[in-house]
Amino acid sequence: MSSKIGTMKSTSGYWDKIQEAGSKIQNADAVLIGAGAGLSASAGFTYSGKRFADNFPDFIEKYGFKDMYSAGFYPYKTLEEYWAYWSRYVFINRYQDAPRSVYDDLYHLVQDKDYFVLTTNVDHCFQKAGFDKQRLFYTQGDYGLWQCSIPCCQKTYDNETAIRNMTCQQTNMRIPSELIPCCPVCGAPMAMNLRADNTFVEDDGWHLAAQRYETFLQSHRDLSIVYLELGVGGNTPGIIKYPFWRMTAENPKAVYVCVNLGEAHVPVEIAERSICIHADIGEMLGGIRNYQVKSRHVH
Repeated sequence: MSSKIGTMKSTSGYWDKIQEAGSKIQNADAVLIGAGAGLSASAGFTYSGKRFADNFPDFIEKYGFKDMYSAGFYPYKTLEEYWAYWSRYVFINRYQDAPRSVYDDLYHLVQDKDYFVLTTNVDHCFQKAGFDKQRLFYTQGDYGLWQCSIPCCQKTYDNETAIRNMTCQQTNMRIPSELIPCCPVCGAPMAMNLRADNTFVEDDGWHLAAQRYETFLQSHRDLSIVYLELGVGGNTPGIIKYPFWRMTAENPKAVYVCVNLGEAHVPVEIAERSICIHADIGEMLGGIRNYQVKSRHVH
């Protein structure tokens, strides 16, 4: 059973929540960040609307696509057209910087803390903002990696140079045939290293990150910890949301903070140690930074 806890009923109530969250983070022994698509959306990485229309007018005109994500699953007739779409998609979501400084603000919030990040996002924004790679676990893959489509082996390959070349050299929604990527081991077509089905490659780096995450959980099991959930929806609750609820329930010193515009809720069993904020994540992080600056001046 979940009870939705509103936090926007009054301006004062909202700022009380901001200050409480800031104080809990500041005083905690550790912070575990669980980040979903809503965090990147707050940073400006939107997959529909103007950003989609500005970058894919030709694909929209030809196919009537409504958003970037679903267009990626379209069965393109040729690999030349498939990679014209995907190279553009990866370039703007992986190799261009986020329009808003949300990830930078989050980093400033936890950079002096003992933190770890668990995320279903695949856009690399955490590392670009300065987060320590050893404290990150991308469970669902990375736009910056390819894998064999079969796959013939559990390896991944950096794609930045190839993606940039495809983006620059494509014409009429097609890349030159010689740029079509193939697996260097077996020659099969390459695929994105994104978890969509059971062909997803969990390479050595993935398993090392999973191990570091498990070590972090074990070593902070009984400490004062904030489970900071940002922009996690209902698509994959078993990765972040449900474990955060369970770990909060098991540790009396833990606090669960959930920030999600319109989707912040919590089970009644941990409601007394939870802070749910229905707000834009960027605004909330800015509010906490202001609170911390003020509290330093006071002390």
